[in-house]
Amino acid sequence: MFSHIREDIGCVFTRDPAARNVFEVITTYPGIHAVLFHRLSHWLWKHKLCWVARVISNFARWMTGIEIHPGATIGRRFFIDHGMGVVIGETAEIGDDCTLYHGVTLGGTSWDAGKRHPTLGNNVVVGAGAKVLGPINLGDGARIGSNAVVVKPVPENATVIGVPGHLVGLRAEVSAEREAIAKKIGFDAYGTSQDMPDPVAHAINHMLDHIHLMDSRMEALSEKLQDMGVESAQTKIPEMEGCEIVSEAEELAEIPSIGDDE
Repeated sequence: MFSHIREDIGCVFTRDPAARNVFEVITTYPGIHAVLFHRLSHWLWKHKLCWVARVISNFARWMTGIEIHPGATIGRRFFIDHGMGVVIGETAEIGDDCTLYHGVTLGGTSWDAGKRHPTLGNNVVVGAGAKVLGPINLGDGARIGSNAVVVKPVPENATVIGVPGHLVGLRAEVSAEREAIAKKIGFDAYGTSQDMPDPVAHAINHMLDHIHLMDSRMEALSEKLQDMGVESAQTKIPEMEGCEIVSEAEELAEIPSIGDDE
């Protein structure tokens, strides 16, 4: 359980650029608080201490605004961003590396006993306000758009939006290369798909393809130069987060106007 807790805290830094240090995450992130309480209440629930588990779960809801039933099964490196209004039902199952945003409901559609809540695969992202209802499966890598209502199974690497939820396409095979180069340059291409009706996402995908091709050619060129005995310095690509961005207004201010002395 303690190894899971360390991973839960550590994964915040890869999914929230606002996180600055461990102390800040532990003391000010309600999503982390809710997960920590759930790890404890779930352990008690499995050891038949159901009333104590429910009391801890209820206290966690009062403290964080996030309601997770002690019976829910949650995998490793689970992150709830912001978190207010999140509800996770008793028979919900969540895989590894999943992310939920505020207002998400993993709920049931029946009062019958047994499996009645969703099952999420690994690396699933559910956007703010989305409702995933019933004993349905969300495949690995699925993306659920904000405020979508999903009542049918979602295949792997699919993106679902709307009410009722409908597919807007599957991530292509090349997306693995796009994700690799995006990670290398410090960019998070969250939820982008070439089939999504978003010109910005479409342009970013083509840009990542272009960068990937340039990177491959540069690596091949470096290998050829090394074979010829030409030494080249291996410079690590800097992270994008530390770069300063010059605004358009600042760029325009640096351009001399007509009539200025040279």
